[in-house]
Amino acid sequence: MGALHAGHLQLVNLAATKCDMVIVSVFVNPAQFAPHEDLATYPRTLPQDIAKLSALPHTIAVFAPSVQEMYPRGITTDRSLQRGTFIEVLGLSEMLEGGTRPHFFRGVATVVAKLFHIVGPDVAVFGQKDIQQCCVLRAMVTDLHFPLKLVVAPTVRDPEDGLALSSRNVYLTAEQRQCAPAFYRGLKRACDLFAAGIVDRDQLIDAVKQEAVKGGLDIEYISLSSPDDLSELEQVGSAGAVLSGAWRMGSTRLIDNVLIGFEF
Repeated sequence: MGALHAGHLQLVNLAATKCDMVIVSVFVNPAQFAPHEDLATYPRTLPQDIAKLSALPHTIAVFAPSVQEMYPRGITTDRSLQRGTFIEVLGLSEMLEGGTRPHFFRGVATVVAKLFHIVGPDVAVFGQKDIQQCCVLRAMVTDLHFPLKLVVAPTVRDPEDGLALSSRNVYLTAEQRQCAPAFYRGLKRACDLFAAGIVDRDQLIDAVKQEAVKGGLDIEYISLSSPDDLSELEQVGSAGAVLSGAWRMGSTRLIDNVLIGFEF
C-alpha cells in the first residue's frame, strides 16, 4: 500500500531474482479498512516510494492505479453499503485477524485478485509479517486457478531490536517505539523453548505474554495456529505452527509472528 520501507524493498529484491521484470503495485485499498480505521491518515508517499525503487538495480515498473480505476462502481468503507464484485476466502478470513477485522481479508482478496488480473504476474511476492494474508492468498490462488507462483519472504526486522518493519511504525511515539520490540522478544523466547523440546500451547503463549506484559503492551490476542487452516492448536505437531499476535500502543495496532517447526 505504499509508504515503502526496507522490508518492501527486500520483497522487490527477492522478486528480481526470480523474474526479468518486477512490477510494484502501490495502492491504498479502501476495501480493507473499516469506517473507524486509519484510511484517511494512512501514509501516502508515492514520490518517495518511486525514488526508493528507482535507486534499486533492477528493471522495475510501478503500477499506481486510482481508486476509480480499481473500483469502477465506487467503494465505501461501510461494508453494508458496498456494491459490486468481492472475493471471500471462507474458513481462513474469519480466523485470527478476522476476529476483530471481519472486513479485512475480503478487501485484501478482492484487490489482489484485481491486481493479478490486470498485471498477469508469473510470480507474486508477499511478506511473512502478514502471515494470515499469505495463507488467505495462497488459498485464493489455488481455488481460483491463478497461473502464478506465490512466494513468501521472511519478515524484515530492525537489526538492533528485532521490531518487524511496518508502515505503521511511523505512528509510534519515541517511548512506544522503545517498548514495541517486547512482543518479538517473547516470540524469540518461545522459539527457544520449542528448540528445547517444548511443544505445549500454554507454555509457548505464556512466553510471549510475559515479555509483552513486561513491555507494557496492550495485547489483543496471541495465537498458536495450524499453518494449513489457522485453527488453534493445543501443541505443535509434525506440521509445525504459526505463533502470532497483535497488540496496541495508543491508537496504533501492530502484528508479528514466527513460524515454528516449518517453512512457508
